[in-house]
Amino acid sequence: MKKRIFIIGAGLLFGVLAALMFNWGNPPNMGICAACFIRDIAGAIGLHGATAVQYIRPEIIGFVLGAFITALSFREFRSRGGSSPIVRFILGAFVMVGALVFMGCPIRMLLRLAGGDLNGLPALGGLIAGVLVGIFFLRRGFSLGRSARLPALAGWLMPVFMVGLLLFAVFQPGFIKSSEQGPGAVFAPLAISLVVGLVIGFLVQRTRLCFVGGWRDLFLTRDTYLFSGLAAFFVAALITNYIAGNFGASGIYHWGFENQPLAHNDHLWNFLGMALVGLAVTLVGGCPLRQLVLTGEGDTDASVTVIGLFAGAAVAHNFSLASGSSGTGTWGPVSVIIGLVFCLVIGFFMREKD
Repeated sequence: MKKRIFIIGAGLLFGVLAALMFNWGNPPNMGICAACFIRDIAGAIGLHGATAVQYIRPEIIGFVLGAFITALSFREFRSRGGSSPIVRFILGAFVMVGALVFMGCPIRMLLRLAGGDLNGLPALGGLIAGVLVGIFFLRRGFSLGRSARLPALAGWLMPVFMVGLLLFAVFQPGFIKSSEQGPGAVFAPLAISLVVGLVIGFLVQRTRLCFVGGWRDLFLTRDTYLFSGLAAFFVAALITNYIAGNFGASGIYHWGFENQPLAHNDHLWNFLGMALVGLAVTLVGGCPLRQLVLTGEGDTDASVTVIGLFAGAAVAHNFSLASGSSGTGTWGPVSVIIGLVFCLVIGFFMREKD
């Protein structure tokens, strides 16, 4: 019962903070988005040339360092890895592709719904469909293999990289790019973003909250522990948006499918994009936020997945895969189909046999 109360409380606090991050300066319906923020960092360090989405988002740094500090404090930091790194890298890249075709990770999907954007409904259906297909493979023995203990240094590499990013964000050396217009030019003050990221990193590390794992456990084992955190997150974000005045005549949010901020209403590819996310995340073992938190705990397999997310962001914006407010990118639908086929092949052939 104490764990249940804690994860519900964590979900409520997370939802409040995620909604308020818009009021504190982040883009609308994008108070927190792990995929979008990784995409922005990828642009800032020169991995893609989309000038509208280039900014070092301190929230991502906070997620990893918050989890790192918490894991060290509770003696849960364990350097480990070696479980199908190439497959994890590709799955991470396809998670990002699916998220950028929809225009958001599972966190932003719920935030968009809490902000009245009903385009999140087909995306939610797609996410659940992808999770169900992933469960089909899990029940038939799918596995990426077992990780092994590694020297402590391996687990420290990603947190150290995040410290480096934080220094770049603070001192802004000339080789770091920053958007002058578009979503990348809209951000909360660095200190607020970093503190919010650290708090969320702590909460997720202690509760194991995962925005896809909640659905997986609900359907796979009828376990509602993680799902209760997701439900609390959504309710808190919705209520906070109303209290903060984000709805109504004085707010930017409204209920409907049309004219939603930073969104498109191509329902088929919203569905299939998030279906790819749900399936790939179920196979890899955690949503983008969960992968970031695991890197803070010393999990190098999660670090490889996060590197895959960065690579996916680079590919998506360098080769016209990512969507925009006008619709899907030129090659976005093709990339989603390729990603779904890859996940199905991996699911069928990577099984542990008796």
